[in-house]
Amino acid sequence: MLLFSCVKERTLRLWVSRYNELGVDGLIYRPQAGRPRKMKPPQVTSEIIPLLEDPSLAEQTHWTLTKLHGYLKEQKDIDVSYRTLHRYIKEQNYVRRIPRPMPEPPNKIAWQQSREECAQQLIEAINDPQKVVYFSDEAGFEGDPRPRQKWVKRGSSPTQPYFGAHVRKNIVAAVHPESGDFVSLIVPHNDKEVFQAFLDTFAQEVPQQEGKEIVLVLDNASWHKAKSLNWHHIKPFYLSAYSPDFNPIERLWQHIKSQHLAGYITNKGSELEQKLFDILQSLLRTPDNVQSICANRSFNGT
Repeated sequence: MLLFSCVKERTLRLWVSRYNELGVDGLIYRPQAGRPRKMKPPQVTSEIIPLLEDPSLAEQTHWTLTKLHGYLKEQKDIDVSYRTLHRYIKEQNYVRRIPRPMPEPPNKIAWQQSREECAQQLIEAINDPQKVVYFSDEAGFEGDPRPRQKWVKRGSSPTQPYFGAHVRKNIVAAVHPESGDFVSLIVPHNDKEVFQAFLDTFAQEVPQQEGKEIVLVLDNASWHKAKSLNWHHIKPFYLSAYSPDFNPIERLWQHIKSQHLAGYITNKGSELEQKLFDILQSLLRTPDNVQSICANRSFNGT
């Protein structure tokens, strides 16, 4: 009686009806399928994703999800809700990201061809068991970094103090994404002499290996191509122009700025240098973390 006291009369009548119709099997709970999809994944891929990737197909330059939802409903007669559209796009492995500004190359066709050739050469080098490929770059870090997103109470106006002292330190480094091995120097600026000091350090930290070629991937900064540089046993590999996305160490710089320096301010160069030193030490102690951040992604030249 205690059980039935918690059941509504309508539910009890339904149980009796199902028992009379189907027997005991009628009382077994079976999860019911939800509402059928309005669009199958192949249809999303063919009708929505091309528009998402190339707004010019709809004579647009930029999509917000609200604008895309309205366009699909009015122009393509695709009647899905805003939330459903958002889910369909996420199912296709799309997320929101702020584009990184990149100079427009003077000859886009030649630039594209150069990127494709560079990507193919990188793939071959990375997959060559006779080569050990490191990626190198320089980055600047300021005592007054730009504010990052933070959680605040709705309606409040968050602020972040700054000194305006323009305190700045630089790091030159190289990373082996496959192992997480990491070589770095904190330097006051970047030029040929500083880069030579880094090459000397790198050559000591990554000695010649029998039967192996040590490759250092670089951008086209002038000090990377100085004729007087002593490369020791290192072979340079220069990326195609306007291709920072081919260098996985860029993701390490982003990680340092967002995870270690967000909200940090100082007007003393010595404090900033010590902070960077501590960050680099923590990265050196956690090669698995560096490996995860810098893991090579596919190079497709696009």
